[in-house]
Amino acid sequence: VRLVESGGGLVQGGGSLSVLCSFTGGTFSGYAMGWFRQAPGKEREFVAAISVSSIETSYADSVKDRFTISRDNAKNTVDLTMNRLKPEDTGVYYCAADLAYSDRLSPYFRMQGSYDYWGQGTQVTVSS
Repeated sequence: VRLVESGGGLVQGGGSLSVLCSFTGGTFSGYAMGWFRQAPGKEREFVAAISVSSIETSYADSVKDRFTISRDNAKNTVDLTMNRLKPEDTGVYYCAADLAYSDRLSPYFRMQGSYDYWGQGTQVTVSS
């Protein structure tokens, strides 16, 4: 399995940006997907997750009502649309795949160790 993120960049505070993750080398519909981010000097943290058929999504409190995660099982992609961006949203955004055993998120979906594959990350910078 290979995950490749794209779409990062520089955006002004209050603006919007989407990052995309492309999945190859496996059966995309067999994986729950997550987004994590790492700010400079900080630990990598959970941002959002989506179950296999999109029946369940979950968000970190810091991004709830601003970010939306979605997936297209026909295109093998997962998207994170970010609105009302803040400087504290700055960081490297990572896509991750978690082998699924049901169509619900696992109890550990907020934990990095739950995920089997990771992308290389894409930089998102929000200016003030």
